[in-house]
Amino acid sequence: MPILMKNVLKHELIGLGAKVTRSQNPFLIGIEGTIIDETKNTLIILENDEKKIIPKEVVVLRLNLADGTLIEVEGKEIVGRPEDRLKKRIRRW
Repeated sequence: MPILMKNVLKHELIGLGAKVTRSQNPFLIGIEGTIIDETKNTLIILENDEKKIIPKEVVVLRLNLADGTLIEVEGKEIVGRPEDRLKKRIRRW
């Protein structure tokens, strides 16, 4: 199944392009690169051959999907182990 805006939270994020657009920590805003790893509470983004550890809880990310679509995701929505996101209920607006 392709990654779409409606199901991105139930997919693997590793390999997607990401940019921190908002954060409680101003030093994180603007970090941009490819997600290379994910833990329960962090994303590791490769930016210019440098690994940046981003806490999920305090950021809003703009993700670049494979088809070129850009979406914004609240980091709070992706806190937790990647494998557990499949079981997590997603709030619909």
